[in-house]
Amino acid sequence: MQTHTAQSLAATAAKPASAPLLRIEGLTVDFGGVRVIRGMDLTLTRGDSLGIVGESGSGKSVTWLAALGLLPKTAAVSGKVRLDGEEELLGAAAARLDRIRGGRVAMIFQDPSSALNPVVRIGRQVGEVLARHQGLSGSSVRAEVKRLFELVGLPDAARRFDAYPHQMSGGQNQRVMIAMALAGGPDVLVADEPTTALDATIQAQILELLTTVRRETGMALVLISHDLGVVSETCERIMVMYAGNLVETGHSDSIFGNPQHPYTRGLLAALPSFEGALHRLVPIEGQVPEPANMPPGCPFAPRCPQRMTACETAVPPLRQIEVGHRSACVAEMAPAAGQLQKLKTGTLA
Repeated sequence: MQTHTAQSLAATAAKPASAPLLRIEGLTVDFGGVRVIRGMDLTLTRGDSLGIVGESGSGKSVTWLAALGLLPKTAAVSGKVRLDGEEELLGAAAARLDRIRGGRVAMIFQDPSSALNPVVRIGRQVGEVLARHQGLSGSSVRAEVKRLFELVGLPDAARRFDAYPHQMSGGQNQRVMIAMALAGGPDVLVADEPTTALDATIQAQILELLTTVRRETGMALVLISHDLGVVSETCERIMVMYAGNLVETGHSDSIFGNPQHPYTRGLLAALPSFEGALHRLVPIEGQVPEPANMPPGCPFAPRCPQRMTACETAVPPLRQIEVGHRSACVAEMAPAAGQLQKLKTGTLA
């Protein structure tokens, strides 16, 4: 990883900081003729940190599985996914994608039990990444695997090399997945709920590790999470997704301090306060609509307390609220100050 770190820093210095590292344009995904992702756009630069939030079924994970060519053949994917402004990933040959995935772009999957091979020792699984993307072999592989296991806080790292996934806890397997993702020294790391099975102390350590690696190597970090506290502490930019649509995006302080979309406000209102008087949490009524039964207008309209007639006729486009902050809502919303401080107080405690 040290060699890759030096290479990443050199590459970062050679290119303008604002040059796009990865760009997704007009990404759509259909299953059986039913659209589940409806025109996703995002841009990552080197060293970027982007959080993607939303309820289950919002399309957060599917977006990245589609971008990396990991969806089944039954999925119809269209749009553009470009790496360094040149390499088109959608429709790329399998051999080329194999070189990119795990190397330049890595993903930490949410469920380690389905991502790790149950009949292969974990040291060998991480070692395969090192051999393929870093060119290591022999004793160098074992030494680097041990270092990576220590880096992610896996206890008794040397002995774990020969362990099988079933011999470890869910949290330990999650740390193996994180080590495997870092083994390729990626330019882009997509972390899908990377701390779900970890306790609060280890969670804080892992997030600090990912942030440190990002800052030292220029790696771009995408954090997919249901935990708004984790996202606010780790990411500089936030994207809020709902029913396959991007409904709000902006800088973390702007999103949490002045949320504009009713869905974003609903997510924040459902958070407990860690200071001041206790208050009743306000849930978002209803459920995320099924893709095959999407309402004709704004997908959030049936659950929205501020819905108007215009909300039921057309899907509102993203409009600029301030520089870098956009929201897809026709209603004029008043600022909601203080949400960020309420969110951060007690986070990761």
